[in-house]
Amino acid sequence: MTSATGSPPEQEPAGGISEPEMVQRSFRVFVRGVRRFLNRTLDIRDDANIDGTIETIHKDMVFRGPNVWVLVCSIFIASIGLNTNSAAVIIGAMLISPLMGPILAIGLSVGMNDIDVLRRAVRNFAVMVAVALFTSTLYFLITPLGDVQSELLARTRPTLLDALIAVFGGIAGIIGVSRRDRGNVIPGVAIATALMPPLCTAGYGLANGNWPFFFGAIYLFALNSIFIAISTVMIVRFLHFPFVKFIDAQARRRVRIRIAVFVAVVLLPSAWVLYGVVRESLWRARAAEFVTQNILNLPGVDVINQRMEYADSLSRIEVFLAGDTVPRFLEEQLQTRMAQAGLGNTSLRLHQPQDIRGELGRLSSELRVGIVQDLYERNALALAERDQRIRELEGRLLLFERDTIPLAQITREIATQYPAIERIAFGRVIEMRESPPEADPDPLLPDSARADSTVVPLAPPRMQDTIPTFMVRWNGNARAAQRAQDTERLASWLKVRLALDTVRVVEN
Repeated sequence: MTSATGSPPEQEPAGGISEPEMVQRSFRVFVRGVRRFLNRTLDIRDDANIDGTIETIHKDMVFRGPNVWVLVCSIFIASIGLNTNSAAVIIGAMLISPLMGPILAIGLSVGMNDIDVLRRAVRNFAVMVAVALFTSTLYFLITPLGDVQSELLARTRPTLLDALIAVFGGIAGIIGVSRRDRGNVIPGVAIATALMPPLCTAGYGLANGNWPFFFGAIYLFALNSIFIAISTVMIVRFLHFPFVKFIDAQARRRVRIRIAVFVAVVLLPSAWVLYGVVRESLWRARAAEFVTQNILNLPGVDVINQRMEYADSLSRIEVFLAGDTVPRFLEEQLQTRMAQAGLGNTSLRLHQPQDIRGELGRLSSELRVGIVQDLYERNALALAERDQRIRELEGRLLLFERDTIPLAQITREIATQYPAIERIAFGRVIEMRESPPEADPDPLLPDSARADSTVVPLAPPRMQDTIPTFMVRWNGNARAAQRAQDTERLASWLKVRLALDTVRVVEN
């Protein structure tokens, strides 16, 4: 049967349920399925071990005996890692650090309203911090490595991001501890939240009197500790840990207000620091983009180097150029464009080729002065060495003059005793060596060297001694054996006659 318009009439679905109602029912079924899936996937209550968690945290918060020595050793390791800029050493120190125990205990006691445990946890935490500061300060007082490394500088400017790391780290830590099958979560939380390095950096500040370092690092450590404890309180209440002492709704509301105010006060400085860091990052990005778009594309101009310095009052961009000179009016236009690019509190300085020539001239002048000074110092040293040599030779000449031998008398006495000698000559031989006598005992000059002569080798020799030398010529009738015997007797007699330790007699 058709209607008056010619179209078939609408049919109702079976069971009297309209199509929109079926869609709504299907959607509700889908939502319930998603909710059950999320509950099964994200639920952390079913596997929670409340009694075991309380027992574990109470045991880990105790600070005596082995925990003290483990903390001292970990502080020394972390300080060495910060001093040598070694991230691996710092991570190793954070793995063995026992600092997480008292912090989790503070959060647990606040979440359970356990005043007695809170007092003990705070006391242990304070002692731990004092021991850590004393140890790190002692290390940085005695270490010969005093340079500030990047790992130290990274712990002096805490931001809101550090607070977020502490929040999520604290949540992960208390969830991991509350499981029946505990995983290796606490060491990872200790590394992520970086509790150990700020204490070591604070010790560096105390040892060197660097108070910005000290207060920045202590604030970072306090920020991490507080938000780990607050995260622990949140999870403890979410898991419905029992209250040790019951508090009514009004008292609970007052506690929540106090915690909120305290968190806000703690967060404000880090939020301000983060704001400054973000502003500096944005400024540097704008400055780099401005240089790329407006200066790098100038025809005939090459950018040698660029330097950017950020400051709250007036930042600076310096660009060193080569090639064609940028006109003055174009430089003024670039300064105007900076304000349009969001760089209002920034000054632009273009170092033109003539400026570079001036710098090169100044450097050239300094280089010339340095060269002249170096030559003067070298010449002064050479003159001093030469003067010393002259004094040594003058001393030897004076000794030679003082040591006078009566040659005429000695010659007559020798001729009387040895009639076979035809001719006698006398001289002093200066004996030189390449090395000290104990290293090279062989003389460079032969015994028959000419009297009063000096042979200078290629390498500078080492002067040893001046030896009195008599050169004799025997007549042809003397036998060789007799000449050798008489020569030896003559040398012995001359030593006694002249009262000399060394006298040399050679045949000529």
